[in-house]
Amino acid sequence: MSHKKVTLTMILLVALALTAFLTQALDIHQLRQLAVTNNVTCVLVFGDSSVDPGNNNHLATTFKGNFPPYGKNFFNGRPTGRFSDGKLATDFIAESIGNTTSTIPAFLDPDLKKEELLYGVSFASAASGYDDLTANLTNVLPVSKQLKYLMHYKIHLRQLIGRHNADEYVKNAIFILSMGTNDFIQNYFVEPLRSKQFTLEQYQNYLISCMLRDIKMMHRLGARRLVVVGVPPLGCMPLVKTIVGEAKCVDNFNKAIFSFNSKINGQMATLRATLGLKCAFVDIYGVMQSAINNPKRYGFTEVSKGCCGTGTIEYGDTCKGMPTCEDPTKYVFWDAVHPTEAMYKLIAYQAVKSLDTLFL
Repeated sequence: MSHKKVTLTMILLVALALTAFLTQALDIHQLRQLAVTNNVTCVLVFGDSSVDPGNNNHLATTFKGNFPPYGKNFFNGRPTGRFSDGKLATDFIAESIGNTTSTIPAFLDPDLKKEELLYGVSFASAASGYDDLTANLTNVLPVSKQLKYLMHYKIHLRQLIGRHNADEYVKNAIFILSMGTNDFIQNYFVEPLRSKQFTLEQYQNYLISCMLRDIKMMHRLGARRLVVVGVPPLGCMPLVKTIVGEAKCVDNFNKAIFSFNSKINGQMATLRATLGLKCAFVDIYGVMQSAINNPKRYGFTEVSKGCCGTGTIEYGDTCKGMPTCEDPTKYVFWDAVHPTEAMYKLIAYQAVKSLDTLFL
């Protein structure tokens, strides 16, 4: 009798797992059909290191990730400038809507062919933020400069397919905006530059005003479908915990980010009403907190430190040439700041689930 119960339990577990897999596969299939039906052309990306596939390689800045061990699991172990062991969330998103290239290239890549522009690009720059001061401190691209490169992109596109077709192409693209982490780390909490000028509430509101300014410019340049990604739980980043001297997630950091994300999400309805934008908010904070609090559920075994070096302080240059953990798929963090490809895949899945709101 007990053997039958065990067998039945195993069958049920397999069936549930298979159902979950098929449901996810069906969601992706439906999304691709939805993308085709609604003439989605490509993905255009703006932001920081969470979505920079290598633009900083071509800037006079120290904030780069174009050396090992970055890219350890990216095709043949090729470091591209992505601050992870493999793909970013935007690469998975592009793949999920049927992008044949399966990755989003950097717009500043000199090897990028003009015809490849049709599949979408990223203008993002690691260490950037909503606050222009954040980018200026590290000599990277502020959003205003990223948007100027969007203008260049449109010129190239017009040369390829004509002015009218290019304008329509951009209008049917999915714009993704992902940043905010560096504003709080570099400008407020760790380096108290803005904290001398603003209370936390005031700085959050200032960043929101910067975000809205940038989104309005995006809209003027053709954006009609926008995905805004929230800020991850900074208090759980290994680097932040090391600096503060805490073993657990730093609560006051996380509360500040949770509040800021609520403000971002609260702007979505306003953007729909005032600009006619079809927009969606991706709760990266919730996804990462869920993975950190319930690691086994997602296949993780290490949530407190990164895979590179000691996993507590190394990122960017300090990660260069460092030994890494044996299996990054078991880690939430690749270095002391950035997620692994495995974590980015979960974030992408959350983003993909929100994409259907862009077509309603």
